[in-house]
Amino acid sequence: MSTMLNPAPVTVTPSSYLTLHYRLAAKNGTEIISTFNENPATLQLGMGQLAPALEQCLIGLPEGMHHTFELPPEQAYGPRNPDLIQHVSRATLQENSALNEDYVVGDLVEFAAPSGGKFAGVLRSIDEHSGLFDFNHPLAGQDVIFEVRIIGIL
Repeated sequence: MSTMLNPAPVTVTPSSYLTLHYRLAAKNGTEIISTFNENPATLQLGMGQLAPALEQCLIGLPEGMHHTFELPPEQAYGPRNPDLIQHVSRATLQENSALNEDYVVGDLVEFAAPSGGKFAGVLRSIDEHSGLFDFNHPLAGQDVIFEVRIIGIL
């Protein structure tokens, strides 16, 4: 009679294709995004669908694992960078706007990058000459809660 050994559990690798539920929140509990009350997310690690630090948290987790990580700014979206708070001229703002667009402090405005990509900043103040934009990630400088439940790993 032969005995079968239990196979090693499947774990997340740096290139895993997986299905999971996840929640990202500020440490004060303000939820940024969650799939727990919706359909789960399906993604491949290493493709930029999650921030690299969040992907790193998943490496080695077994299928079925439900875990919550508390990440300081250095391990999440980094510290706030004062160099990323910049004035943008009204002319540049008009080039990146719909006709007669009115901006309000707090608006997230997308700009065309010279390389053809896009980047966004939050409007902090505006006057007749320019707008002051914060191009830091909204979670930069904050502790972050990252909760995951690994549903399946391919």
